[in-house]
Amino acid sequence: MAKFINLILAAQILLLAITVASAGKNGEDFARKVNRKHLGLGEKEKLTHLRVYWHDIVSGRHPSSIMIQRPVPDYSSSSFFGSVTMIDNALTSDVPINSTLVGQAQGMYAGADQKELGFLMAMTFAFKTGEYNGSSITILGRNVVMSDVREMPVVGGSGMFRFARGYVEARTKEFDRKTGDATVEYNCYVLHY
Repeated sequence: MAKFINLILAAQILLLAITVASAGKNGEDFARKVNRKHLGLGEKEKLTHLRVYWHDIVSGRHPSSIMIQRPVPDYSSSSFFGSVTMIDNALTSDVPINSTLVGQAQGMYAGADQKELGFLMAMTFAFKTGEYNGSSITILGRNVVMSDVREMPVVGGSGMFRFARGYVEARTKEFDRKTGDATVEYNCYVLHY
């Protein structure tokens, strides 16, 4: 009798395995609902405001921004159209570059406007201090440098900023015409869980 019950159980397990294995063969298994709690997501989103100062250093022996693609010759004097600059810029808590380092802005900006000084910004703010240490937000958008205030979207994040969305406002605080170095205030408004 015990052998018969074991045989029935084995047959049921085999039938279940075949059913599970064939369930998604029509391409229906590529998506599924996930319990938010399994990802550590609360029910309500938080809104966080971060103010950091972005230091774009293009001069000196150790620049934090390096142009890796020169502008298209016809546009080089006015808009930098076609240029690509890689960055690893310091993010500080105040305007002076020697104020508290809170993170790094890593990514690139590219001259994307033929008529005015306008860049496509693609960068991640990687935070290195306090409760946001190890977390990041990603910014992707248009930056018309000569405007007083530029708004760009926050398109994602990691760590405490998983599923982030929002926007940043950029305001130039200092610009050295001789060296090209700049300090920009970024006010970041981030919705996250």
